[in-house]
Amino acid sequence: MCSLTLSTHLTSDSSGSSVVSRTEAQQAAAPNLKGVIRYTVLLITLMGTWFILQTYFHRSWKSISLRSWLGEKLPRHKCGNQKSCPQNYFAFKIISGAANVVGPSICFEDLVLMSNVKNNIGRGLNIALVNGTTGQLLKTDAFDMYSGDITKLQTFLQGIKRGTLVLVASYDDPATKMNDKVRAYFTELGSSDVGKLGFRDNWVFLGAKGLMNKSPFEKHIRNDKDTNKYDGWPELLEMEGCAPRKMD
Repeated sequence: MCSLTLSTHLTSDSSGSSVVSRTEAQQAAAPNLKGVIRYTVLLITLMGTWFILQTYFHRSWKSISLRSWLGEKLPRHKCGNQKSCPQNYFAFKIISGAANVVGPSICFEDLVLMSNVKNNIGRGLNIALVNGTTGQLLKTDAFDMYSGDITKLQTFLQGIKRGTLVLVASYDDPATKMNDKVRAYFTELGSSDVGKLGFRDNWVFLGAKGLMNKSPFEKHIRNDKDTNKYDGWPELLEMEGCAPRKMD
């Protein structure tokens, strides 16, 4: 009788120990599993965010990359461009205005020539003249193409000397006052799109006096109510590149 009672007690104790061991193991494993899930979710979130930024904000976040997120310092190029220019080339970036709210900017060799901050821009066409050999800024001016005096722009363009680089950024309306004579001057500077420039279009251009061919540095987007990004205006334009130095 004593033997049976002892045997039953031992069996019960052994079974209880086994249940306790399994419970403790499950409790110990739970935090580890939760940690793995937490880190997996975090990784997926980071990768998803990076993908969205690259896909939908490519233009505004060109400098973002996985390398920069990991702490690697990326090289900076003149005017914040995507790449540096070779020897005997000038770096430039031209950004048109956005609607009639945000003004344009013109950067040349890492120097901002025209911008809101410099307080030297205006509605219409913003133009910077640069010596094509030395890269020295010669003159900047803004011409109201909606209600201004078009003869001022004609005189300005007529006085440009051979070998001068001409950088142009539109703001608000670049074309209401434009006439055939002004269009002819810009065509002579290398423009292909000035002939079709219209009311509230956006336009950025880099040309030169004395070009033998059309300039490769030009962007134009029409004011179209079906495609406009803003109410009454198309999206802004941004153009960067390397302009060759004029070699005498």
